[in-house]
Amino acid sequence: MSKIVIIGAGGVGNVTAHKCAQLPEIFTEIILASRTLSKCEAIATDIVKKQGRKIRIAELDADDVEATTRFLKIERPKLLINVALPYQDLALMDACLAARVNYLDTANYEPLNEAKFEYKWQWAYQERFKKAGITALLGSGFDPGVTNVFCAYAQKYLFDTIETIDILDANAGDHGYPFATNFNPEINIREITQKGRYWDCGKWEEVEPMSQHRVYDFPVLGKMDAYLLYHEELESLSKNIKGLKRIRFWMTFSQNYLKYLRVLEDIGMTSIDAVDFKGQQIQPIEFLKAVLPDPASLGPRTKGKTCIGCDIEGIKNGVKKRIFIYNSCDHQTCYEEVSSQAISYTTGVPAMIGAKMILRGLWKRPGVWNVEQNDPKPFMEELNKRGLEWQIIELPAS
Repeated sequence: MSKIVIIGAGGVGNVTAHKCAQLPEIFTEIILASRTLSKCEAIATDIVKKQGRKIRIAELDADDVEATTRFLKIERPKLLINVALPYQDLALMDACLAARVNYLDTANYEPLNEAKFEYKWQWAYQERFKKAGITALLGSGFDPGVTNVFCAYAQKYLFDTIETIDILDANAGDHGYPFATNFNPEINIREITQKGRYWDCGKWEEVEPMSQHRVYDFPVLGKMDAYLLYHEELESLSKNIKGLKRIRFWMTFSQNYLKYLRVLEDIGMTSIDAVDFKGQQIQPIEFLKAVLPDPASLGPRTKGKTCIGCDIEGIKNGVKKRIFIYNSCDHQTCYEEVSSQAISYTTGVPAMIGAKMILRGLWKRPGVWNVEQNDPKPFMEELNKRGLEWQIIELPAS
């Protein structure tokens, strides 16, 4: 019997719950919890309709460590899947430690009042999780997550030495709105308005936001504009891929998206610095999040495809080699299966797979681990079974 608790009822929580419900032999009991019970109710109803299975729901404030600990001690799940907000990672890790429950998330911790994505806060839990005899699996989404596993697979099976990695995230979907974000607006905008960083020859290089641009010819999608960002998987991969000389992250944006973003920045709407509004302190970006379309509502209106992968170059048998290993998803196909667009799908499916790896004992070991620190092969096999089929193409080496 493997009871799990899923925390978070947004787009990714919806996908994760649907995909777990498809595997009753692994996830024998599912509880979906959120501070907004109505969202859990809507997802549970849809799971009955699409998956023919009932799940339980609960109202829970993930910021309340004591309440979450009590809940976990009563329910005694094998695993907590955190698909809430990155601000809540540490609170949920604390509750898992207190209740002796395994933990998984899809994005690293970020302080609420500082756009600073680092693993140091979660890596600091290593000895406590080891002592408690429980596992914490960090970043089991797509990027981070699948991209990390792609790199680990390439290191183990495709190269003798990896020298450079470029992670590329392209979304050619069209939702019909003038401006909207495909995942949590607050997290998305905080990511792309901070300074870009990449790891080169043993040190971090920093550039102005969106200042480095390239045109990349993606499989399925063709040529698209991609911009250099900092993304959390760079931090762990720079430590765990041996011999690596450089790693960068790129994401595509349309000129229309960038135009709206520049205006919002210019008028201060993307700021995380609190301002006084009618006697209350609010962050402008919080207000912006409230007025933008909910990413979970984009599913029925989004058309097109994604392409996310790793352009990896290195040495194999003394010869230069370069590959692109990637997945492409269709927004409408994802919506038909789990009532969600592809951005949430590509994060929710790996959350389910990571959970399966822990529950089957393949990735279960005491401590705090990034996904690339585990055997990539069983995870890669599951990707092909669960809707995230991957391909490898050879590219001309530099």
